[in-house]
Amino acid sequence: MAADQGDPVLDVLCLPFDTGLLPWPQAGGAQAGNVLFLRARAGVALRAASRPGLVCEQTFRPAADALERDGWTVRDTDAEGDARFPLILVLPPRQRDEARALFARALERCATGGTVVACIANDEGAKSGEADLKALCGLSGNLSKHHCRVFWTMPDAERVDADLLARWAALDAPRAILDGRFVSRPGVFAWDRIDPASALLAAHLPADLAGRAADLGAGWGYLSHELLARCPGIASIDLYEAEARALDLAKRNLADARVPTTFHWHDVTTGLPQRYDVIVSNPPFHAQGRADRPDIGRAFIAAAADALNPSGRLWLVANRHLPYEQVLDARFASVRTVAQADGFKIIEAIKQ
Repeated sequence: MAADQGDPVLDVLCLPFDTGLLPWPQAGGAQAGNVLFLRARAGVALRAASRPGLVCEQTFRPAADALERDGWTVRDTDAEGDARFPLILVLPPRQRDEARALFARALERCATGGTVVACIANDEGAKSGEADLKALCGLSGNLSKHHCRVFWTMPDAERVDADLLARWAALDAPRAILDGRFVSRPGVFAWDRIDPASALLAAHLPADLAGRAADLGAGWGYLSHELLARCPGIASIDLYEAEARALDLAKRNLADARVPTTFHWHDVTTGLPQRYDVIVSNPPFHAQGRADRPDIGRAFIAAAADALNPSGRLWLVANRHLPYEQVLDARFASVRTVAQADGFKIIEAIKQ
């Protein structure tokens, strides 16, 4: 979500502080930051008041870039080590195991006497999220506005369910999937299965693809793995992925790749820094919400067109209804639909 397009969840997260219901800790002394914001997002609500000591954590590259453009400090996951914070803000993800693990992590990072504050849209699981935090450590208050719910806790040792905390903290751990062929974790796209669109694309990849390759929106690495297995002429591959949690998995899943392999935490819509002979992609058509975002796929196609060498080949899978043909026809010399099945289309586009 763009920082200035309106973000009701962020607005409501800030509401207890803006109304004086909860205090914002004052930064001071040698402490570099005393408010940790997990899954942070930039926006007007964050800039509207003084937020001293705010340290942001965000693994989705476009959101991290937006925070940095607004001047916020963005750190890698666990960069703070054993630091404890008097205030922790949380925007839980939709996937429940991932969200529960994030609540557990918030409690582990919360200083004695501190506060954890979370906010979720009603249609994204607000009731379930509130019930989960209550089960973990009890609640101290809540508010509802703009079809969102903000809720908070001031945990202490007597209120925290230690067994539940330990179990939920482990929910985000990478684990073997698909009979041990790959490693994945909750919350990344198609985390416990092979996405059918990617499987369809992999099945149609021609064996004569060769040269330097890139995978745009590589996820946990399935499509790159299949490209290398099916196309012996691929000499190297670069994986581009906006979600760092997925990219870390891809590094593990391609640790034994037969060619030089490079991993880029990168927003493909901003363009690519290298040139390629082959690009494969199953581009996302959602951002961090549920609404269709065909503009993301079109930006992926434009980035691929700019990055391909002359006669370079793009192999793309997309939902049948997504309107990509206009940008494909405008940017490539040859475009053909290779296959259509199960609501998906496979397209080969060749650069002039």
